[in-house]
Amino acid sequence: MFTTYIEALEWIHARLRLGIKPGLKRMEWMMERLGHPETKMKTVHIGGTNGKGSTVTFLRSILEEGGYTVGTFTSPYIEQFNERISVNGKAITDAELLQLTNIILPLADELEETELGGPTEFEVITAMTFHYFAHINKVDIVIFEVGLGGRFDSTNIIQPLASIITNIGLDHTNILGSTYEEIAFEKAGIIKKNTALFTAVKHAGAIKEIEEQAQKKEAPLYRLDQEFSISGHKSLVKGEVFNVSTQFEALDHLEISMIGQHQTENAALAVITAQFLHQKDEFILTEQAIRAGLKKAYWPGRFEILSESPLVIIDGAHNEEGVAALTHELETRYPNRKIQVVFAALTDKKLDKMIAKLDKIASQITFVSFDFPRAEKAEELLIISQSANKLAVDDWRSFLIEEIKTLESNSVLVITGSLYFISEVKPFLDKCLKNKTTSL
Repeated sequence: MFTTYIEALEWIHARLRLGIKPGLKRMEWMMERLGHPETKMKTVHIGGTNGKGSTVTFLRSILEEGGYTVGTFTSPYIEQFNERISVNGKAITDAELLQLTNIILPLADELEETELGGPTEFEVITAMTFHYFAHINKVDIVIFEVGLGGRFDSTNIIQPLASIITNIGLDHTNILGSTYEEIAFEKAGIIKKNTALFTAVKHAGAIKEIEEQAQKKEAPLYRLDQEFSISGHKSLVKGEVFNVSTQFEALDHLEISMIGQHQTENAALAVITAQFLHQKDEFILTEQAIRAGLKKAYWPGRFEILSESPLVIIDGAHNEEGVAALTHELETRYPNRKIQVVFAALTDKKLDKMIAKLDKIASQITFVSFDFPRAEKAEELLIISQSANKLAVDDWRSFLIEEIKTLESNSVLVITGSLYFISEVKPFLDKCLKNKTTSL
């Protein structure tokens, strides 16, 4: 029994030592002991390689504008661990997390003694989420973000009203497979029988795999550029404008405050899903709610401008597709500026292609490491880079303070890489920039 929030959090984090253990048996075991809370709520399930968190946020914001109370389960966190379980964008309290940990603790201890083994960190927090929304804080709907893959992900025990697969990229290949088709098969594991699937997957082999799985499950399929489409895209200083056409309704001049052309695809997925829920009479979601929800939606760490003078941007581009989207936006928006990149990554990523893309656009690239079990060493990242102006530093905090202090007016400082790294950088820089301080 834990008596403090810190004790509970340390126990949860300690379970990272168990690594990733794909499979549903431990979750099913815990759900049975908890009285199957996963069956006591309305849900939407969102998987994919990139864009899951943004799509969760767009859909959540639309539902909120419709007057509904919306629970979300996302990962990783950016500013506070508790935000992984949130209601209308507000993280659960420390007291609630402590309460949930004490409920799951005896189950984890008991499960440890079985042949299934103890639950991982992700399984523990997923079980907490189900119990929370079923018994402690009942909401109108819960949006679940897949942690890894889909077929064997801990969240894949729900029967959602709708499923979404944002896109497919070559990420977590050591677990999910080395080809787009293999990864698509794992992602398509969230498709449920007779449950509509909305997807922005473009890769021909990947979408074919998804189509086959949807057909087997008799799941209605809505594909970007087929059953729904985007047109008229224009970038704003802080956001994007675009049109969405679906079989339900066409909406022109939709505006989002999140930056990047790729965000229009995530927003379009949220729009058609909201329209579907409205058509099914599950929720009343008007055009006004959709428009207002999209514009208000905010998700930290995704091409987020922390400061305009000096220009400082953070972006959780943690795989090749994410880096491609980031570099595209930087080249499009700041063609005449010097781009200074600070990059950190995990060891299990395909680092060579990510770094090669950053090398091409960076006037200077700096590699750092951070306090995380799978963080790659800055010196190892430095070796991969082919940049003529590269360096590795040990203390990223001191380095960032000096860089911001001396950043020229025609330069932009971009901090990117692992979302776990961004979760350390953002609160640190927010505090420094807010206080206009240049000291630790």
